[in-house]
Amino acid sequence: MRYRISNIPLWLDEDDSLLSRRAAERLGLSAEHLRGATVVRRSLDARRKGHARWLVNLEVEVEGAIRGAPADVAPVPAPETAPGPVRRPAAPPVILGAGPAGLFCAWALLERGVPSIVVDRGKPVSPRRRDVAALMRGGVLDPESNMNFGEGGAGAYTDGKLGTRIHHPAVRKVVELFARFGNVERIVVEGKPHVGSDVLPAAISAMREELERGGCTFLWGARAVDLELRDGRFAGLRLADGRTLESDRLVLAPGNSARELFELFAARGWPIEAKPFAVGFRAEHPQPLIDRIQYGASVRHPKLPPADYKLADNPRIAGEARGVFSFCMCPGGVVVPTPTEPEMQCTNGMSNSHRSSPVANAGIVVAVSPADFAAEGFEGPLAGLEWQRKWERAAYVLGGGAYHAPAQRLAAYLARRPGAPPGNTSYRPGVTPADLSVLYPPQIQEALRAGLRGFERRMRGFVTDEAVLIGIESRTSSPCRLVRGADLQSPGIRGLYPAGEGAGYAGGIVSSAVDGLKVAEAICAELGAAA
Repeated sequence: MRYRISNIPLWLDEDDSLLSRRAAERLGLSAEHLRGATVVRRSLDARRKGHARWLVNLEVEVEGAIRGAPADVAPVPAPETAPGPVRRPAAPPVILGAGPAGLFCAWALLERGVPSIVVDRGKPVSPRRRDVAALMRGGVLDPESNMNFGEGGAGAYTDGKLGTRIHHPAVRKVVELFARFGNVERIVVEGKPHVGSDVLPAAISAMREELERGGCTFLWGARAVDLELRDGRFAGLRLADGRTLESDRLVLAPGNSARELFELFAARGWPIEAKPFAVGFRAEHPQPLIDRIQYGASVRHPKLPPADYKLADNPRIAGEARGVFSFCMCPGGVVVPTPTEPEMQCTNGMSNSHRSSPVANAGIVVAVSPADFAAEGFEGPLAGLEWQRKWERAAYVLGGGAYHAPAQRLAAYLARRPGAPPGNTSYRPGVTPADLSVLYPPQIQEALRAGLRGFERRMRGFVTDEAVLIGIESRTSSPCRLVRGADLQSPGIRGLYPAGEGAGYAGGIVSSAVDGLKVAEAICAELGAAA
């Protein structure tokens, strides 16, 4: 019988050969009675400063059943039988968006024998890379091909992390597929799997090529402008070039920057609503400083990765609790520009597979809600979107144009003083010294400052003149939700399936991919088993 033994400790200087011995001790057996030992998860435990260790989950085969096994030992369930093919629809389903939700939806449909048509306004990875480089090096924005639009979606160039807070059986499937197509088997067992923004684009392209070999069609540079409905059901997707893709099923997986699509839904009176998200700045620190704070040593052990952090606080502002937290933390990474519309400034972070940059960055953001939008006169389903645009325009002006980012030393921002110019940062096209306190309403600023003081109490040294705040972080998640019911279809529009982060049902690469898998499952349930 196969068992999983969780949280086997292994010091940094110890060899993996000790794992089987410790697993056997946990089971009350001798090591020779174990077979087929496999590491399934390896997480870093750095809670004791200066005494970091690995906690390893190991699966082993033993003769018979273990009686009275401790709580951290559990039998491994038998793998589920793969579902069979379903009835092919008269026309292939159309999937709008080639990000994680769209790609994984296409993958799951193809596994059940249903090829799809995937439509994206952007470009494939290779030509998209040139547009991304033009934005980073010269401040030249292509509104149709950038950090957000194109093959792989926003995560292809601005993330590379496969960690997630959701607990769903499909999470492992998503990570395993990225490992396969990116040729990075290490991520299958990493507690915080990270592919890297240098590897992820090629992995996505390899997945797309496999989908094409299976019969899926990809249309690039194809911007959707309208939906055609017939008798309350989706009937076709109208493109900017005049074509209409006829189908009775559409998966809407557009990413969180599909602003024209949100406007279309609002104009047509289709189900859409404003939703909370979070805004703030990117905080950039020297990576050795974060290493010292987190690991408690002046020199990082060679087996330790660049340190990360995850912080959260709930200061009370004007009598109400405000969630302030770190977002998309990138050890050994860089800050990158992520606008999609002219003269609007916003940023995100990324790190390559080796995380070799000398700086770390993370979004430091505060939750905002429809009440905040209403306080500035923005109402209705697009309230959050228009509020978002307001501050992105202000940040662009404050940065001086050309997608230069307004920036200020963190300690100076917290002390409400101009401070010295921020100096060199990882952000390209470059930064402009600025007073960041003029961005966002006063209650948002107060929450950010209170949160930063709380972070300093948890990570002594976090507030320092060595750290820089770079503006702005405004697209942590979608400002709108394309409403769907229990069957994952839009109410009143049969055959329309909102999916992923842009539709308001995920946050990040893995949760978006899982949501795409769930939508594919719902479509297959509607189609029914093949005859």
